[in-house]
Amino acid sequence: MKLRMAVALLCATSAAFFAIAGADSPYKFFDWNVTFGDIYPLGVRQTGILINGQFPGPDVHSVTNDNLIINVHNSLNDHFLISCEVEFGVALEHATVEQRWICSYGTTCPIPPGKNFTYILQVKDQIGSFFYFPSLAFHKAAGGFGGIRILSRPRIPVPYPEPDGDYTVLIGDWFKSNHTNLKARLDRGKKLPFPDGILINGRGPGGKTYRLRISNVGLQNSLNFRIQNHRLKLVEVEGTHTLQTTYSSIDLHLGQSCSVLFTADQPAKDYYIAFSTRFTSRVLTSTAILRYSNSAGPVSGPPGGPTIQIDWSLNQARSIRKNLTASGPRPNPQGSYHYGLINTTRTIILSNSAGQVNGKQRYAVNSVSFVPADTPLKLADYFKIGGVYRVGSISDKPHGGKIYLDTSVMQADYRAFIEIVFQNNENIVQSWHLDGYNFFVVGMDGGQWTAASRRGYNLRDAVSRCTTQVYPKSWTAVYVALDNVGMWNLRSEFWARQYLGQQFYLRVYTTSTSLRDGYLIPKNALLCGRARGRRTRPF
Repeated sequence: MKLRMAVALLCATSAAFFAIAGADSPYKFFDWNVTFGDIYPLGVRQTGILINGQFPGPDVHSVTNDNLIINVHNSLNDHFLISCEVEFGVALEHATVEQRWICSYGTTCPIPPGKNFTYILQVKDQIGSFFYFPSLAFHKAAGGFGGIRILSRPRIPVPYPEPDGDYTVLIGDWFKSNHTNLKARLDRGKKLPFPDGILINGRGPGGKTYRLRISNVGLQNSLNFRIQNHRLKLVEVEGTHTLQTTYSSIDLHLGQSCSVLFTADQPAKDYYIAFSTRFTSRVLTSTAILRYSNSAGPVSGPPGGPTIQIDWSLNQARSIRKNLTASGPRPNPQGSYHYGLINTTRTIILSNSAGQVNGKQRYAVNSVSFVPADTPLKLADYFKIGGVYRVGSISDKPHGGKIYLDTSVMQADYRAFIEIVFQNNENIVQSWHLDGYNFFVVGMDGGQWTAASRRGYNLRDAVSRCTTQVYPKSWTAVYVALDNVGMWNLRSEFWARQYLGQQFYLRVYTTSTSLRDGYLIPKNALLCGRARGRRTRPF
């Protein structure tokens, strides 16, 4: 039975990137021109960010360990920086890991208007579904994102038959206002209004069983995904093969990605593909049509949807577990790394908050609202430029004080194994992302986290991912093996909150200068701020 999906999808992914390419793996070359252009995602004309004239941007298809050479031409009148939404499965699988110079402003200078820059990247020891996006100047609200899929190498077994089709489905809430108007509102210290709609973007021809790689690339809302009268089998979450649990619908929180399989085994007709905002007083729903090639009739009935209760979503999140016997990017089983047997050496508790500073809206972590420095933090470290930031400018425990502004950097020891607790005392669903790492989501529950909460941790098959949700008035705990030296952005994926300070940098530090522990700065690295005019290293 053949199938056509009449869908319009937003592209998204996050990849695991090295800044130095490996010499033994295939190379793939890309040439991207970034421009402004007219787009009509909600039926009205807006200024969007196009890559090679496309909105969303082009998908990047790769295989584990491929080298990606991406030449980006910035034809905007703004500085431009692509975030790699990096998550390194390699860091958790006993592989040698070197320093990565990745694409966030804490580590990398943006591309100036009218200039180009070549990213030399490697999807090292990584599989899965992710997305890239622009991370400066609230550009994410204009587009500039696209999907990345990383396939397993041919000799590595995948724990399900090859589907008849494999498609990127990227979704997100959207505003009719241009990104410049939204940014100006935030700069004036105002909150953003409720979004105007939900974007869906995708395409797919024939087959019987399909893989959908779904990512939430939105700005502020969790979304629920479902296909009318069809069951969804979850098989992958951000580079981790999961137990193959079947759901009627799936909640996907900001910045998260997953893969599901569904089979075209229903009577031949049209069915809704539906997405709805979650945990909002006003519910936005967007639909597309799943059409069997021999369809006997149009869609009928409502698109349906889950109950609004937090408990439904929380129980679903707890049911997502790692497939211990499946191979990841390497032949060894995913369960060969026994994270639950490792003693943690430090507990970091992070509490998000909102408030006013100097009469303007700000958002904070442990009372600190992040302000960018004039020089990327990693460059300041590399060139030993003082006065750019202070180590310890953010506490590793909340203290309940008033919100204040600082370039917040928290230091942690290289090769430490730590526990991070995200405590959410607000009435929103929070979503947190950590660059450079996957972490094990060992527990989540309502109320205040205490040491006794550890008794309920999953120490056997917790899913490993790079973005996790925290429900209202609740907590989420993760374990992280700090195997990557560097400056790593830990941020809210609620993008207005990130823009107004709900982020900081985790400085994973060692005194070692060995290339075994950290790469040198790339020879072609852009230099800006107080690093401008310095030499990267001899060619």
